[in-house]
Amino acid sequence: MKQILNVKTNEKEYNIEISDNSFSKLNKEIDEATAGQKRLIVISKKVYDLYYNKFDFSEDELFILKDGEQEKNYKNYLKIIERAIELGLTRKDVMVAVGGGVVGDITGFAASTYMRGIDYIQVPTTLLSAVDSSVGGKNAIDLKNAKNIIGTFWQPKAVFININFLNTLDKRQFLSGLGEVLKYAFIEENCGYETALYLFEFLTLGCEKILQKEPITIIRMIEYCLNLKTAVVNQDEKEGGLRKVLNFGHTLAHALETITRYKKYTHGEAVVYGMFFIINWAYKQEYITYSYYRLSIELLEKYGFKPLNKEFPPEKLVEIMKKDKKASDGKITFIIPYAKKKVKEIKLTPEETVYMFEGVKKLTN
Repeated sequence: MKQILNVKTNEKEYNIEISDNSFSKLNKEIDEATAGQKRLIVISKKVYDLYYNKFDFSEDELFILKDGEQEKNYKNYLKIIERAIELGLTRKDVMVAVGGGVVGDITGFAASTYMRGIDYIQVPTTLLSAVDSSVGGKNAIDLKNAKNIIGTFWQPKAVFININFLNTLDKRQFLSGLGEVLKYAFIEENCGYETALYLFEFLTLGCEKILQKEPITIIRMIEYCLNLKTAVVNQDEKEGGLRKVLNFGHTLAHALETITRYKKYTHGEAVVYGMFFIINWAYKQEYITYSYYRLSIELLEKYGFKPLNKEFPPEKLVEIMKKDKKASDGKITFIIPYAKKKVKEIKLTPEETVYMFEGVKKLTN
């Protein structure tokens, strides 16, 4: 089974392929997409260990990146640039990212800055990267105390999503991806897609098949998520307005990742904690009804998620949030639910944000 989606921004048009094709077909598609170009393949260590014998890559064109968010740093970025120079890549050549979001983000950033921008291709191997970071052209690296603070908007040449990679994805990483999937259920009405997808209902009714990784259901789920994301990106490539809805749950998520030095929570787990928090706050502030509040919490719990059972000092979280790239004019940005499948942006002062934490009291189950 194969689905093709199209992304069309002001600067570039490209296709996203979602399939369960054989690895031989995937190799052929990558070769065709890079025909006539020198290549630098940036591949995660875990993917290299599991799948290298299934690819037609030459060892000479590889850069193997260790796994973990902490590897998305400027030292590895410079190593990738230096490897591109060693291989003699020119402006006509290409980088290929094979791995999860860390590999995709740092490769896209390297490609966008090498010789002021060369082609790159995304081959996401996790559910999280398939439904989120591989599509839309946001690329970045982290600093010690600020996630994605150095980055660019640079669209890929193509995206190849092959769900066979999910067969070796462990339960925690699969659920991490579902954290980003669930996000889309809460923002569907904002995205401007041409028809209703009923993603909230699809995720509610299809939970068992999704958790079993039933191929057709997984392909449909990824397609629905990316239909929504590409609709947003096509309207607002550089996050001037509408694209901010994709940050639902992310303000607290990025603070949690940063305060724990990217070692305690996966990105998807942090996003789920962020969604629990903001849904609870929105209900307490009467932005949403009790019935929608219960539906929302029950959807998250259906996939085995729970609120964060740990307290962090609100003042420390707020200090991190103040440095977030979405913060402006001394205020912190949150995307909050206000109706079923609808969200909006609000801005709070640091003092109001501390009070927000006190209002929700404790992130706990």
